[in-house]
Amino acid sequence: MAKIIDGKKISAQVKDECRERVAAEGLDVTLAVIQVGNDPASAVYVGNKKKACEYTGMHSLSYELPEETTEEELLALVEKLNQDEKVHGILVQLPLPRHIDEDKVIETISPKKDVDGFHPQSVGALSIGQPGFVSCTPAGVIQLLKRSGVEMDGRECVIVGRSNIVGKPMAMLMLRENATVTVCHSHTKDLKEVTKRADILIVAIGKPKFITREYVKEGAVVIDVGIHRGENNKLCGDVDFDDVEPVVSAITPVPGGVGPMTIAMLMNNCVEAKGIQNA
Repeated sequence: MAKIIDGKKISAQVKDECRERVAAEGLDVTLAVIQVGNDPASAVYVGNKKKACEYTGMHSLSYELPEETTEEELLALVEKLNQDEKVHGILVQLPLPRHIDEDKVIETISPKKDVDGFHPQSVGALSIGQPGFVSCTPAGVIQLLKRSGVEMDGRECVIVGRSNIVGKPMAMLMLRENATVTVCHSHTKDLKEVTKRADILIVAIGKPKFITREYVKEGAVVIDVGIHRGENNKLCGDVDFDDVEPVVSAITPVPGGVGPMTIAMLMNNCVEAKGIQNA
């Protein structure tokens, strides 16, 4: 019987630690969240971020801009927030409307306020082991593994997916934990042969229930980063949970696994941002 890695429980621990630190140190922390357009999934995420700020004792500023907002107007708002000493973290909710260059917007956010960890400077710092913000989902996966007692040092880790938001930073973080890391993608030959070597398999490919038990070594730890609406509008991940769970030692469910950790690590990054800006 596999251990179910409970992201709700572990994310609550992280948020409680942030809340305690904010209270104990009397921190006055403000996160500014910008949403352009009214994408329904984005609206849910933004709402959850506001609730998490409220819970941890941080302030949130919300900028809900119309779909037709120009790139220049958005960049001007980001620059204004960069200059505002009362704002410690800036988050621009992705995806943005097509007429706005996401890369340009991310690069405009001050690296000291880049609590999403997407700025090239943050990514570069991660790749050479310097301090900086780490994108929240991969950072959350590391916390799930550590707080579930999963040994990473010397273990073989296979990551399926090479996105800038999950796959690549995930590989860097696992290297930092002294794992031996392989990154797979759409051009990988014999994917099943590679994934079956993994002691720790992390899946972030955006294909519902793609990973079945043929891809998994018996006794492996499986982390599922994907989230989709399947049959009957039911949520599922990139891993076929029912097929894989009987053969692994530990697995994250969807929902309730990696998802809650993303917002918990955002709160953690906001607390860290306050410290960086006060230094």
